[in-house]
Amino acid sequence: MGKAIEAIALERGHQIVYRLDKDLEEGRLADAEVAINFSVPQAAVLNIKAAFEAGVPVVCGTTGWLDQRAEIETLCETQKTAFLYASNFSVGVNLFFKLTRFLAQLMAPHSNNYHASLTETHHVHKLDAPSGTAITLAENIIQNSDYQKWTMETPQEAQLPISSIREGEVPGTHSITYTSEIDAIKITHEAFNRKGFALGAVLAAEWLAGKTGIYAMDDVLNLS
Repeated sequence: MGKAIEAIALERGHQIVYRLDKDLEEGRLADAEVAINFSVPQAAVLNIKAAFEAGVPVVCGTTGWLDQRAEIETLCETQKTAFLYASNFSVGVNLFFKLTRFLAQLMAPHSNNYHASLTETHHVHKLDAPSGTAITLAENIIQNSDYQKWTMETPQEAQLPISSIREGEVPGTHSITYTSEIDAIKITHEAFNRKGFALGAVLAAEWLAGKTGIYAMDDVLNLS
């Protein structure tokens, strides 16, 4: 993702002034207008804090660290900088999020007949399960229906089941199915490569530059 983001940023006329990886650090973080963080979950919080301390707004696409999200958002406000987190930066996925919320509202009156389920498939290298995108989709459904929580186990009443599959080099496929005794309604987003995620992250960084506060991709795409 880092290489894909750098390539798109350069294509769009930006300069990369700082790079950080497990065995690499070059440039000066304080020289950046915006930092884009795609790291392992264990490094995400430290990376975000370092950027805030340098007065640099952060776009973050790392998942698996959200138990510390409240702390990060409080620090963002204290430092008077900006933070934008998304479980997925793809423009198509964020439109899919919006569609998911709308479909959940349509299906809510029919919950006695139609039961929702969610399936996500990713490459074998992905560390977290379910994916952050799947969790966002599940939360969208829960907020607009009678479901109360999601589960990866056999679902109990008012629980939304999520199935996670890890195979090959799949960039990411997410499907939501509403099933009744007589039919099924299914919507799917399938990523063909990682370019969409990288482009969305760069678009978010362009939008975030010069701002303060806490934002989401709905703000970038004017979907609120």
